Amino acid sequence: MQAWRVHENGEPREVMRLDEVAEPSPGPGEVLLHVRAMGVNFPDALLCRGQYQVRPPFPFTPGVEVCAEVIAVGADGPGGTAEGSGPGDTLWPPVGARVLAQPAVPAGGFAERVVVPASALFPAPDALDDAEAAALHIGYQTGWFGLHRRAGIAAGETLLVHAAAGGVGSAAVQLGRAAGARVIGVVGGQHKAAIARELGCDVVIDRRSDDVVAAVKEATAGRGADVVYDPVGGDAFTQSIKCVAFEGRIVVVGFASGVIPNAALNHVLVKNYAVLGLHWGLYTTLDPAAVRSCHEELTQLAARGAIKPWISERVPLAGAADAVQRVADGVTTGRVVVIPGLKEGA
Repeated sequence: MQAWRVHENGEPREVMRLDEVAEPSPGPGEVLLHVRAMGVNFPDALLCRGQYQVRPPFPFTPGVEVCAEVIAVGADGPGGTAEGSGPGDTLWPPVGARVLAQPAVPAGGFAERVVVPASALFPAPDALDDAEAAALHIGYQTGWFGLHRRAGIAAGETLLVHAAAGGVGSAAVQLGRAAGARVIGVVGGQHKAAIARELGCDVVIDRRSDDVVAAVKEATAGRGADVVYDPVGGDAFTQSIKCVAFEGRIVVVGFASGVIPNAALNHVLVKNYAVLGLHWGLYTTLDPAAVRSCHEELTQLAARGAIKPWISERVPLAGAADAVQRVADGVTTGRVVVIPGLKEGA
């Protein structure tokens, strides 16, 4: 089978190589998946560069989010009962099930086949196609935990989302709308502004031509944003502390700008706002029940059309390295998804 592998650290386009490798076999408690779609995430680029918190041995396969089909199970059978089932119900997942998974490096998801623990799988929402489902889990789980569990967003509040047309930001925009918030989106450029409006932002601010702080204050009659969702860091965080409302909450999701800001705690004190960190991956080990509950909520939101991952590009397996590079360079919008069965130029 084919799998993308990284043999040394560097830029994704330079160090990712499409290799022929042996197909893996599932062991006890594991399943073999046929990968139908692979979501491209910023951590894939960080893995290539050697800048992620995990540094797998070479060669490794990146890819942390897939929609796939179960094609074989380990010798001891499926890993557990169906979601919400009672005693005696059929074991889940069966062969043929369409699932979401987070393959772990060094055997990540940019491969035609991958083995994962059966207990870590989630049913793929019927309302989403393979590409949309592959883009759901990490981005929308992060958004849901950030907005609801950490910030406690309420209907009628104002939500400010940085990088609102990007993969992480677009999820937060839709989840904010679903929660009944008024959403202000910050983007870079007219093309991204148009996408943010289509996603449902009530107000769109172009950081390249607008004064972000002044525009937020104008849009909120001087009050500021109740909740700020920041996957960017750097200048975005500096802007956020100037336009967050009294008793507002800033959710720090990541540092796509490459600049990690230093919070001035005296300013936090004087203005009475909270700076909240969000490392969603911790919930998968410290509170897995909450992750599964969140997945059920996201599935329901997708079923009624309240959320739907914005897929800007569907690329064939051969284009994965270039796709990861473009996501790393910040030139994409929405989500980019690799489809192994897609033909070149389709």
